[in-house]
Amino acid sequence: MNVLYIGDIMGDRGIDSVAQVLPNLKKEEKIDLVIAQAENVSSGKGISLSDYIKLKQLGVDFFTGGNWSLEKETIYPSLSNPEEPIIRPANYPKGTPGLGYKTIKLNNKVILVISLLGQIVGRDSHKKIDNPLEIIDNILDQYKGQDTITIVNFHGDYSSEKKVIGYYLDGRASLVVGDHWHISTADAMVLPKGTAHITDVGMCGSLDSSLGVKLSVIINRWKNNTPSMNVLEDSGRMQFNAVIATIDETTNLALNIKQIQKIFS
Repeated sequence: MNVLYIGDIMGDRGIDSVAQVLPNLKKEEKIDLVIAQAENVSSGKGISLSDYIKLKQLGVDFFTGGNWSLEKETIYPSLSNPEEPIIRPANYPKGTPGLGYKTIKLNNKVILVISLLGQIVGRDSHKKIDNPLEIIDNILDQYKGQDTITIVNFHGDYSSEKKVIGYYLDGRASLVVGDHWHISTADAMVLPKGTAHITDVGMCGSLDSSLGVKLSVIINRWKNNTPSMNVLEDSGRMQFNAVIATIDETTNLALNIKQIQKIFS
């Protein structure tokens, strides 16, 4: 099975990048399942119901979460519905809207998709989250002994956490993808026990920007120490970053993983 995991889709430019790249990529790489990080889709914060529908129409099969997953209340019913292919981080405290893991079926194969949140620094550092290692152990225990392909995204700031989670799940997950940085790392590999891993998959959207935000806004804020709102860049070159993992459907472990990076006008 060939699984495509698309990095953070950042705003309308991110959606445009997916629209331009995904149809041909699915054909060229014989992709069976498309998963996308969706916590930055709508104006950079969360995903609206309309954008969720739009991306499904473009060919995305499943949507993972991060620290902005709960920004748009219109998506709450979908997050809470086990039949809708979208999740928020599983290690949010009990009582948080939505579900942190769900399963889908593809060619009679069960695929378990789980989102986890790392220690987010800055504006979210005060928010309480459950220990991701304890949460992932509890989830995997529920599916122990079942014939399941398991895909995990770990949304965090610390490279150490994003690296360690791969090894912690090595041999227990098919694919572990780090995201949130919006900058891809050059370390996609299959770990010793058969789990495909990358520290950060990167983003889709504006290339000539600060993680999708206008450089002028960030530079002025940094240089003059002036608080300001982020404004997404809507011009210049675009980028599409993803990984493709080929998973053995007998062992449920990875055969290989490769990075995809496309830059275009």
